[in-house]
Amino acid sequence: QVQLVESGGGLVQAGQSLGVSCAVSGRAVTSGAMAWFRQAPGKEREFVAFISGSGGILYADSVKDRFTISSDTTKNTMRLQMDGLKPEDTAVYFCAVRSGYYGRKATYDYDWWGQGTQVTVSS
Repeated sequence: QVQLVESGGGLVQAGQSLGVSCAVSGRAVTSGAMAWFRQAPGKEREFVAFISGSGGILYADSVKDRFTISSDTTKNTMRLQMDGLKPEDTAVYFCAVRSGYYGRKATYDYDWWGQGTQVTVSS
């Protein structure tokens, strides 16, 4: 059984940094693609970044050059480092894993999801 548990959300001011992590059990992080999505109040869940089983990475344009996705095979975790945070980054952040090897940007392509962690950026 695959389980994902996010941690590390919180409240920060605009311009500050914050990292969120995703602990994966039941599946190796290199066996498939992993991604971060986020959902702001009243909005649909949107793609943030993915890392493929091969290590290939893609970011949404809105977070490119500010966010960094990474995985740690020894700890079987995935991390999203967020720098230069803006109020519009406020959302619940979800990690997701797909059985396929290559990353995708659509929520329906992912098979397992974490419960989410709140990130709030004040102006």
